[in-house]
Amino acid sequence: MRRFRISCAAVLALLLIISVCACGQVPSDRQNEAPAPAPAPAPAEKNGDIYILYTSDVHCGVDRGFGYGGLMELRNSLEAQGYTTILVDNGDSIQGESIGTLTRGEAMTELMNIIGYDVAIPGNHEFDYGVDRFLELAGKAKFPYISCNFNKEGKLLFEPYTIIEAAGKKIAFVGVTTPETITTSTPTYFQDDDGNYIYGFLQDETGEALYKAVQDAVDSARAAGADHVYLLGHLGMFGYGTLWSYAEIIANTNGIDVLLDGHSHDTEQVVMKNKDGEDVVRSACGTKLSCIGYSLISKDKGIVDTNIWSWPNSKSFPELFGIENEASAAVDKAMDDLSETLDKVIARTNVLLTINDPAEKDDSGSPIRMVRRAETNLGDLCADAFRAAGRADIGIFGGGGVRTSVEKGDITYGDLINLFPFGNYLCVIEATGQQILDALEWGVQKIPGEFGGFLQVSGMSYEVDASVPSGCKSDENNMQTVIEGPRRVSNVKVGGEPIDPQKLYTVASTDYVLLSNGDGLTAFDGAKLLQDRVKLDVQLLIEYITGDLAGEVGAGYLDLAGDGRIVITQ
Repeated sequence: MRRFRISCAAVLALLLIISVCACGQVPSDRQNEAPAPAPAPAPAEKNGDIYILYTSDVHCGVDRGFGYGGLMELRNSLEAQGYTTILVDNGDSIQGESIGTLTRGEAMTELMNIIGYDVAIPGNHEFDYGVDRFLELAGKAKFPYISCNFNKEGKLLFEPYTIIEAAGKKIAFVGVTTPETITTSTPTYFQDDDGNYIYGFLQDETGEALYKAVQDAVDSARAAGADHVYLLGHLGMFGYGTLWSYAEIIANTNGIDVLLDGHSHDTEQVVMKNKDGEDVVRSACGTKLSCIGYSLISKDKGIVDTNIWSWPNSKSFPELFGIENEASAAVDKAMDDLSETLDKVIARTNVLLTINDPAEKDDSGSPIRMVRRAETNLGDLCADAFRAAGRADIGIFGGGGVRTSVEKGDITYGDLINLFPFGNYLCVIEATGQQILDALEWGVQKIPGEFGGFLQVSGMSYEVDASVPSGCKSDENNMQTVIEGPRRVSNVKVGGEPIDPQKLYTVASTDYVLLSNGDGLTAFDGAKLLQDRVKLDVQLLIEYITGDLAGEVGAGYLDLAGDGRIVITQ
């Protein structure tokens, strides 16, 4: 594979153009409010070139990074310069923060309509409000959703591709959604009342069904006269080992010019060979509008550049440049409508509650998320809250359910909604020590890599030897089956005593983890259910902080890496 770097000069040049178009001049003091934007310029004569703009994993971050206001401004600027633009989204847009949670995705769909998306695909988290709810929202969208593999009982629910004619060219977009959706959203959402899967994403143990669906859609689009074929993917870098990753899709297909990808929140720009040995560009644009992806199609030379523009500043692009347009106004109104509820202060924390590495940053200077592979103080807090609410021997909480850090200072209702955006409920089961051991083993299978099923714990401790190959096995739906060979997890203690595989323990967690096989966890199947969905996750967290902790988080959570409940050796 060949990776290429983002052109900082190109980014700065583009932002200069946009800021001039938006504000009349570049602000001389970036700490001050920028002047109001000048009137929109008259439409320019089209130059025959096309910019495809793409977003991915917005996760309701409409006022972060470029923001939706900045995205619209960028698009308007390009149109004013004579380019034709097409705007697409790679999924996971309608869930992730309060604006999504409190409206069950509706506010996000309305904002996407205002911006004028041309096509989108479902990501795994589009289904977090239930399949029926997502299909309802898709029906309200003024743009088509496409997916070549999302099906009900074998029948596709969306068209596998669409062709958009622009500047004299036919541009095909093929959609594909990760089969990991079955486990990384809520598995029971895809089942009937008898527990049979009626919705699927062509998940099999070879990957061949997925590759064939993509290839068939690409071939059909080519046969329909497409000049260029873009695969819109919510695939990411991993995906059931590597079977469903972007790399395997490219390696097992042909006819794709560019893969615009999402799901793993990375910003990798890669060129690799397809099955015929031809170069295919794969581009990803991170999360929460920290980047906007683009692909430039020249009138005469075809696809000449695919990459991303970055906005690493803490202030959003619209805020810094004083952007005012239809999208920024809609975002402001949507946030204002929620602010009275979200801004209510309910407690205080004297320490940063984090999901990230306390010190290390990645190559781009961004925090490294650790809650899905190691203990953090926020992971401890979440597990403690569930154990306390359930009055259980142990509390466990999947790292994938801890969505954002909580800054030192006042804790608002909005902070906790953003932390727990899924609306999960407290459940308590009675499980054997062996079931707990199997659950822990499943959770550590991908260390040192991330896994949403990694278990933060309360009332117990355990050690992990990451040098031992994981023996966890799964079926075609990525559901846990057996564990073979030596185990990674050892020295497990409950209440300071070694765990007894035969003993019964009470376990508190979410319905997602205990009842819905979330992240493929089946170890607790057959366990006795003691409390069934008795309290909303946000409610119990508020009660724990305001009651058990007397309204102030501090003692017990001072170490950002947690208090030593999980010890990992390499």
